[in-house]
Amino acid sequence: MIAIVERFAAILTIVAALAAVATLVALVTRRVPDWLRDTAALPFATAIALAATVGSLFMSEVANYTPCELCWYQRIAMYPLVVVLGVASWRRDGQVWRTAVPIGAVGTVIAAWHVAIERRPALGGLCDPAAPCSLRWVEELGFLTLPMMAGVGFLAIIVLSLAARPETAVTRETVAADRHPRDEPTTPDGTP
Repeated sequence: MIAIVERFAAILTIVAALAAVATLVALVTRRVPDWLRDTAALPFATAIALAATVGSLFMSEVANYTPCELCWYQRIAMYPLVVVLGVASWRRDGQVWRTAVPIGAVGTVIAAWHVAIERRPALGGLCDPAAPCSLRWVEELGFLTLPMMAGVGFLAIIVLSLAARPETAVTRETVAADRHPRDEPTTPDGTP
C-alpha cells in the first residue's frame, strides 16, 4: 500500500507541475482564461495543499518515515495553506496571493535547500543524525523525492494563486495593448 501511495504522489506531482507550467505560460503571456482565474485556480491550489498535507501525514504516521528538521519546516509552510486557500476558494478571494505567495516562497526555498542536501549530504548542517535530511525515504520515477514533491507543490500553489488575481483578467484592452501597429488592418492607401 505504501508503494502505491508513493507512486500516486509522484503522479500527482507531475500533474501539478504540468498545470503550473501551463498556468505560468498563461500568466506570462497575459492570457489567463476566465474559467481558470474565476473558477479553477484556487480550488486546484487548495487541492494541492491538501494532498501535500495528507501525503506528509501518511508518510510519517502510516509509513513511519521519520520527518527530518527541514521536513518539519516545509510542513509548517504547507499546512496553513490548506485553510488559507480553502477559505479563499470558498469566498472566491483572488487577493489570497498576498498571503499564499510569501508562504509558498518560504516553503519553496526550504524544499530547494532540502533537495540540495539530499544530493550533497555534506551541505547539511542543522540536521539531526537520528533523522538526517539527506535520507531519501522516497525516490519515485528515479528522481522525485519528498522535498522535490513539496517544492513542486509550493511552486504550483504560487503560480495558481497569482493566476487567481483579478488583475489577470484578459480584457479587450489587454489584447489591444499586445498588438503591434503593423498587425492593425489597413486600407488600400495604407491608413488604419
